[in-house]
Amino acid sequence: MLRVITINLNGIRSAERKGFFAWMAKQNADVVCLQELKAQRPDLTDEMLAPPGYHGFFHCAEKKGYSGVGIYSRQAPDRVVEGLGHAEFDAEGRYIQADFGTLSVVSLYLPSGSSSEERQAAKYRFMDIFLPHMQALIASGREVIVCGDWNIAHREADLKNWKSNQKNSGFLPEERAWLSRLFDEVGWVDVYRSLHPDTTDACYTWWSNRGQAWAKNVGWRLDYQIATPGTALAAKATAVYKDERFSDHAPLTVDYQIDR
Repeated sequence: MLRVITINLNGIRSAERKGFFAWMAKQNADVVCLQELKAQRPDLTDEMLAPPGYHGFFHCAEKKGYSGVGIYSRQAPDRVVEGLGHAEFDAEGRYIQADFGTLSVVSLYLPSGSSSEERQAAKYRFMDIFLPHMQALIASGREVIVCGDWNIAHREADLKNWKSNQKNSGFLPEERAWLSRLFDEVGWVDVYRSLHPDTTDACYTWWSNRGQAWAKNVGWRLDYQIATPGTALAAKATAVYKDERFSDHAPLTVDYQIDR
């Protein structure tokens, strides 16, 4: 069995203070993908760099206190790839890939466009370069799991207030169509939806800090594990953990019937 967890930490130091590493130590995960570290390597403690039993790998943003992704793995990877080879987004620390034999696991932080028109334009630029990358990954013949905060809710079932959000970043028709292309044309599989095709309220992984979104479960499903078809078929169970809050996002765990 291979257990993979993904979580946007909204700051690794903040999540540590909220008990994330104590929780992680109990999960028996093989790979943990992190997004939005909001830290650079010198900011990380020894436990953050390599929690007991894990190897740690990071692609930090050049800007302090911003973005950044990481991967923890029990097994040392054969190769680690930091960045996409695209200067604008590599400076923001949005992609890291670890290869284990014939399996690759990616931690991805797709840009958010909610803060301004400029950031929405940057989000579209990222999507334009990332789709060919996903096409190349699936064509490589490797088994791949792309974990992360995709900052897009794909279907109406993926957010509480879908009607009022149709003109908002994260649920724009262009963004949703892009994800549909990834699934329907390129051939990737949304692992959570493959196991839970009709779930609504239980699927959310992010809640706004405004109002009482968390208390009322007015959430969005923004965090995904998207896999090549063979690996997706091996997925046996998935869960969103909500008993504790380490971030404004919740951890998404998937168990795959794959030999470690």
